[in-house]
Amino acid sequence: QVQLVESGGGRVQPGGSLRLSCAASGFRFTDYAMRWYHQAPGKAREFVAGITTGDIMNFADDAKGRFTISRDTAKNTIELQMNSLKPEDSAIYYCNTLISWVEYWGLGTQVIVSS
Repeated sequence: QVQLVESGGGRVQPGGSLRLSCAASGFRFTDYAMRWYHQAPGKAREFVAGITTGDIMNFADDAKGRFTISRDTAKNTIELQMNSLKPEDSAIYYCNTLISWVEYWGLGTQVIVSS
C-alpha cells in the first residue's frame, strides 16, 4: 500500500525557512519521480517542485532560487527546503507521486508565513 506522510510544517515569519519532509512507503522509491504541491485556501493545488529518479530537479517559477528539493534513497524520503518564505507561500504542502497512471497524495502539512 502506497503511503506518503508529510511533516515539518509550522508557522514562520516572512523571510524565514522551513524544511518539509515526506516519508514514502509501499513502493520501490527509487523507481519514481516525486513532487511537492501546495494548496492555499480557496485556490487550486499547484506544483511547487519535483525530483526525478536521476535527481533532476524542477521548480515552479516562484520557488526558483528560494526552494530546493532532495531525496534520500536510504531513508525513502524527500525533503523541501524553503528559504526566504513569503506570506503567499502559506498553504498546505502535499507530497505526490505517480505510479502506473495513479496519483498518490499524502495528507499534507500546513505552512503559515506570518508576522
